[in-house]
Amino acid sequence: MPAITLPDGSVRQFDAPVTGTTVAEAIGPGLARAALAMKIDGKTADLATMIEHDANVVFITRRDPDALDMIRHDAAHVLAEAVQALYPGTQVTIGPSIENGFYYDFARNEPFTPEDFGAIEAKMREIVARGAKFERKVIDRDEAIAFFQAKGEKYKAQLIQDLPATETITLYSQGEWIDLCRGPHLRSTADVGTAFKLMKVAGAYWRGDHRNAMLSRIYGTAWRDQKELDAYLHQLEEAERRDHRKIGKEMDLFHIQEEAVGSIFWHPKGWKLYRTVEAYLRRRLDANGYQEVKTPQLVDRSLWEKSGHWDNYRQNMFIAQVEEEDKFLALKPMNCPCHIQIFRHGLRSYRELPLRMAEFGSCHRYEPSGSLHGIMRVRAFTQDDAHIFCTEEQIASETARFITLLSQVYRDFGFGDFRIKFSDRPEARIGSDELWDQAEGALRDACAIAGVSYELNPGEGAFYGPKLEFVLRDAIGRDWQCGTLQVDPNLPERLDAEYVGEDGARHRPIMLHRAIFGSFERFIGILIEQYAGRFPLWLAPVQAVVATIVSDADEYAREVAAVFASAGLAVNTDLTNQKINAKVREHSLALVPVLAVVGRKEAETRTVALRRLGSQGQEILSLEEAVSRLASEATPPDLIPGNVA
Repeated sequence: MPAITLPDGSVRQFDAPVTGTTVAEAIGPGLARAALAMKIDGKTADLATMIEHDANVVFITRRDPDALDMIRHDAAHVLAEAVQALYPGTQVTIGPSIENGFYYDFARNEPFTPEDFGAIEAKMREIVARGAKFERKVIDRDEAIAFFQAKGEKYKAQLIQDLPATETITLYSQGEWIDLCRGPHLRSTADVGTAFKLMKVAGAYWRGDHRNAMLSRIYGTAWRDQKELDAYLHQLEEAERRDHRKIGKEMDLFHIQEEAVGSIFWHPKGWKLYRTVEAYLRRRLDANGYQEVKTPQLVDRSLWEKSGHWDNYRQNMFIAQVEEEDKFLALKPMNCPCHIQIFRHGLRSYRELPLRMAEFGSCHRYEPSGSLHGIMRVRAFTQDDAHIFCTEEQIASETARFITLLSQVYRDFGFGDFRIKFSDRPEARIGSDELWDQAEGALRDACAIAGVSYELNPGEGAFYGPKLEFVLRDAIGRDWQCGTLQVDPNLPERLDAEYVGEDGARHRPIMLHRAIFGSFERFIGILIEQYAGRFPLWLAPVQAVVATIVSDADEYAREVAAVFASAGLAVNTDLTNQKINAKVREHSLALVPVLAVVGRKEAETRTVALRRLGSQGQEILSLEEAVSRLASEATPPDLIPGNVA
């Protein structure tokens, strides 16, 4: 007789094992209509699943966040059925839900094109309208293989053959169409709804191996209702308009070329933006007690072997062989082992802890060419890296201190909203379970003391320690994981870092790996898209252009520009013979925040006409007032009195 405990603490007793559907009906007709699936003791399950023991049950309705992943999962099944109905002979392979949508890989002689989407979407709507129930069946492994082979589905048969012998083989049917799937699923195809859209096609190798057959992948997006779908499509349009690659070209900030794949050629304006961001962060770190260092680019293989990177990260490292010395060197993918070398250089005392060591470290990591994306995903980048060497007792206070600094930095760049993920131990890791228990416990305690909440991100910690991940939300609602804080007891142990404690004995420090931007390149890409290139004045690479109406004002324009420059403003002049309307248009397209227009009248009265980007009007100010106002607006946030992290 199972006892079902509900979220409100009430308990329902049943005389025999029951399905989720039966429990929902017993609670009330409203829930019976709304429930799409359930969680049994925290594990998501079909409503048709039999509950045979006492359990905590939570029902999932369409408004619950958990429903979204299931809608997308089921939409992939609906897509696959639609494709096979329209294109007989097409084999289905793998079709998961992903962030914001789903995809399915198909084996077909002729790849799909976007022109096929209209017919496929229409067939998907027919399948949804039919509302066929999702029904689960456990099947013998050999029977399942024979079933798919008989259908000509060699990929599905291979998937089953490669599953562990202990794996339960389950099939799900939706009417006459059947697929291999672990589940769980919604009640029927009707629960998918019609808020879906096919987005693009791409080639994909079977199981991601270039030696295997090329498949045709169809991507789609699916949401709980049309309003959510419309909002997402609008976000995509806005993201395309804000694309940092397009804006970077329009503003002449940087370029990337084939001769240096994954590396950035910064142009003068882009490098000015980079240096502004770097100078800001350096001042913040100086004010927070960080000591800046610089470590080598090329480091002998032996150090990476000691640190564990050679075994756990070798595939992402660029290697250089020095033939005459018979050595292998690696371009550093991260700075941590090098910082330990500085810590170890000389005898350290507990009085020096916490020791905050920072480096704007140039790193290189191999990324597949297909994953590279503008300046967001590159092979050569600069980390705003720092390592805090501390005692276990100092973890909490240093975590709280870091979160305060990080929060201030994000606010200064216009990001008021971020959330925290707690990533615990991955399968591939170094160090004992005891060390991991201590590190994870210390980080949880630190979050409690710092007064921050987090969501669990299971198995996503670094190979040397658990971490907090700080996720920003930008102006159009997208999330970006940028900052991290990692608690690492392992690298100090492996690389023999120690200090002399108050008791006179040698102790291992705890190493906190932390970053705020993640990398300068990616963070600047995020900034470009956050502001759509319309930077606040303190960040703009060109803050003002002094433009003349007539050539008679050229000399005054040069004087105005000189006064602006002496006040610290990044200023250019436009003394060309173009009409002023053409100059306004040109510099507006270049996203210059301020245009200072001068003609004969302005020269005589020693005034300027300020035109702001995006504004049709102008403001006439004396030269002195204009300089004072713009210089104040261009002051970096950390230099404004009272704005201290």
